[in-house]
Amino acid sequence: MELREKIAKDLLSIRAVFFRPEEPFTWASGIKSPVYCDNRLTLTDVAVRSDVENGLAELIRTHYPEAEVLMGTSTAGIAHAAITGHLLGMPMGYVRSGAKDHGRQNQIEGRLEKGQKVVVVEDLISTGGSVIEVVNVLRDAGAEVLGIVSIFTYGMQKGLDRLKEAEVQNISLTDFDCIAKVAAEEGYIKAEDVHRLIAFRNNPSDESWREA
Repeated sequence: MELREKIAKDLLSIRAVFFRPEEPFTWASGIKSPVYCDNRLTLTDVAVRSDVENGLAELIRTHYPEAEVLMGTSTAGIAHAAITGHLLGMPMGYVRSGAKDHGRQNQIEGRLEKGQKVVVVEDLISTGGSVIEVVNVLRDAGAEVLGIVSIFTYGMQKGLDRLKEAEVQNISLTDFDCIAKVAAEEGYIKAEDVHRLIAFRNNPSDESWREA
């Protein structure tokens, strides 16, 4: 079994990614979504956590062999960066969503030297805005950002466009299309729901997928 499908099965099994096309969830933006994602649940399942962290380590070895330090996104990417860094024997830190208003007023926590080759560790990428902010903070600090690794990505066009504009690569353990396919194969959803889910992914603001 390839890694994408293995991680997809893991995430579905613990409902870290949960499809409910008949009773959509409502995002903060008001968009109706057939999918709910909470990759923090991977941390409380030992077997799934092991698969995820070993998978992230494999992605880094394969795609970013020159990496010198890992930087997690705050807060969801911190634990994954720490565990993966431990597996790889690499230093890690994390980037706050904003600078502290006390102490040394750091936004980057952990030691980072100018010119160091960094990989950003993220749990989930949808529109890409928050992870690109982290990339920019690291670049402003003089780091060479090799790219991003993440557990799951929607593959939304807005996110793909933003990553391309920022000239940064993301490599995910699994993606929306793979998880939708596995969910149908494993009986979590009906086979005919897959095209509805893909229609949502292609244009989240268009609710016509609900009548498909």
